[in-house]
Amino acid sequence: MSTIRKGHALGLACVIVIGLSVVPAGADVVTDWNLTAQQVSGAGAATRPTPSGSLDFAMVHIAIHDAIQAFQQRFESYNSPIIGATGSPIAAAAKAARDVLVNRFPAQAASIETTYQNYLTSKGLLPTNPGVAIGAQAAANIIAARANDGSFPQNPEIFTGGTGPGEWRPTPPAFAPMSAPWFGNVVPFGQRDTPGQLPEPPPPHLESGAYAKDYNEVKALGALVGSSRTTEQTRLAYFYSDNFGNQLNRAVRDIVLAGHVTDIGDSARLFALASVSAADALINAWHDKRYYNFWRPITAIVEGDNDGNPRTIADPNWLPLINTPPYPDYTSGANSITGAFMRTLELFFEDDTPFSFNVNSTVALAVQLTRTYSRFSDVAADVVDARIYLGIHFRFADTVARRHGKQSADQAFSHILRPLD
Repeated sequence: MSTIRKGHALGLACVIVIGLSVVPAGADVVTDWNLTAQQVSGAGAATRPTPSGSLDFAMVHIAIHDAIQAFQQRFESYNSPIIGATGSPIAAAAKAARDVLVNRFPAQAASIETTYQNYLTSKGLLPTNPGVAIGAQAAANIIAARANDGSFPQNPEIFTGGTGPGEWRPTPPAFAPMSAPWFGNVVPFGQRDTPGQLPEPPPPHLESGAYAKDYNEVKALGALVGSSRTTEQTRLAYFYSDNFGNQLNRAVRDIVLAGHVTDIGDSARLFALASVSAADALINAWHDKRYYNFWRPITAIVEGDNDGNPRTIADPNWLPLINTPPYPDYTSGANSITGAFMRTLELFFEDDTPFSFNVNSTVALAVQLTRTYSRFSDVAADVVDARIYLGIHFRFADTVARRHGKQSADQAFSHILRPLD
């Protein structure tokens, strides 16, 4: 059983930066390959539309989890249990991650294989270690399970929305069609059923007071020019304009480096639950985006005089603080994934405030590149505000998405990877 702060029965994972000569004391195979997955995903980003990377992380971490549990048998496997494991669980986990990444990113197969072979060597393990076969089976199981999950259809839809009041349409400067409109129909991981299982009311009616309130908030706080944002609000906005998948995985890795867990089974379970919850939350968000097709603030504010609401005054020159991403407003993908990650941490430690932790940003305009928190929920709350300060979301899209992220994590914890005792 792992050693965990505050005596909790479950724990968190650890991290290593592959290729560095000094290995952090808390590093383990799970976060080694979490970082490798992040690097591989980044290298392949040009051919992988947002938010498809969440599928890659979920598959990698499910495979790692199942490979390690073939040895430990402490938690449920996601797929059928692998019986009779022998050899090294480290070799098994590395092989599981390697095989999933090669399957997902075949163009990088040679470099992934080199990383894998070097990794085994660094751990004093041979490619013939019996654990390698266990990892191969874990990877094969999840690859087979996701073979017909609805992702990356052969003839994907090109969706450009509509031109009526309230309807999303491509936004400047790229005026690109919706990224991955098929993503909302992908089979979820933790729900093991159909998408759209986290139902909410539609966005507020354009003529309502609720819509006017959120319209005027983002108009004032999210403008590129003439905003009423404070300096701190602007810095927070830029801080959370980073790549959310990378930012949240970094946060978890930083938490583990502080030594809050010492067992790779706990590490594997944490990352699998976080990745599954995030993927499912994003699938639900994309389902809602495509279904409700609700316009972004940049369109709404330019067209404000045409929405039937006398409290929403148009500004034809209004621009958001950053460029608007190419998909509808409702609900927010960033808040879905953040809500899922933060709720996963809260459930994992059975506490919203188990310790102080850092979140880092790589966005230079953030100025303050490290923020220290004592509550997981405070991160989720900051991201709700940040997307408004950036001018790219209405508050109602953010708050619903945060709730969906929490619900997704709750469902994952209730239905998969449960303790066997």
